[in-house]
Amino acid sequence: MPPLILVAAGILGGAALVRLAVRESRRINRELDAARKAPAAEQERMPKLRRDPDTGTYRPG
Repeated sequence: MPPLILVAAGILGGAALVRLAVRESRRINRELDAARKAPAAEQERMPKLRRDPDTGTYRPG
């Protein structure tokens, strides 16, 4: 019986992680859609990302 409990706990944990990932991706997509639909004047005020040549990461700039 204990292996069945471990398998069930693993399935529940996996389902919880999938649900969390889906919720986060939907939140990010809502933010991106809002930014894309913003008026042109507002889009120009948004910070642009520039690549840092030393580290290779993108930073607002």
